[in-house]
Amino acid sequence: MNELVSRVADSVGITPDVAEKAIGMMLGFLQREADDGAVARMIEAIPGAPELVAQFNGEGSGGGGLLGGLMASFGGGVMALGQQLMAQGLGMGEITALAKETMAVAREHAGDEVVDTVIASVPGLSQFV
Repeated sequence: MNELVSRVADSVGITPDVAEKAIGMMLGFLQREADDGAVARMIEAIPGAPELVAQFNGEGSGGGGLLGGLMASFGGGVMALGQQLMAQGLGMGEITALAKETMAVAREHAGDEVVDTVIASVPGLSQFV
């Protein structure tokens, strides 16, 4: 298990399996929604992150039934991601802690400037990180 998964699982209080899937889903979302250059640099800088994105990027994307489709069509990207993470059994506090710890690890590996660019490029994300 990589450092990112271990730290998030310990910090949030969730199992490594759930942390791994949730991180992969979150980074996959960022890869689709954030500034292309910055998010690519961020994901590449975090050891193990490219593999998590490759493994879990498709999880939950485009799904969510009618509600998920409506949220996506109204620009509810962050909210749709939250709904997908809740479907994995996470509560809002855990999702916020997951996002904060993942971004803390990202800052250590990719630097503040890159992570700030990623966060600023996704509407509504800053309130969770």
